[in-house]
Amino acid sequence: MNHKRLAATLLSLALALALPTQSFAQTQAAPDESQLTEHDHYKNKNGQSVHSPAHSANGKIPVGATARCRDGSYSFSQHRSGTCSGHHGVAEWE
Repeated sequence: MNHKRLAATLLSLALALALPTQSFAQTQAAPDESQLTEHDHYKNKNGQSVHSPAHSANGKIPVGATARCRDGSYSFSQHRSGTCSGHHGVAEWE
């Protein structure tokens, strides 16, 4: 590998490591309980409290929803694995 290619590769790597990244879990906002018909919570694999899948009270996508489940409820999962389990799976990612 020539020096210019090595320098470009190292620069690309340095930029990739320096730039902030947002993961699936970091983009989530807390849902507005008044807009939901169910109010249960569960502890995720990181030990954080997460709102359980719930139906929208006004028919709109709730704030913080990450997916719509096949049963019509909305998930607030912070990890894709297991999202909408017990709700017939994911119909659509939000």
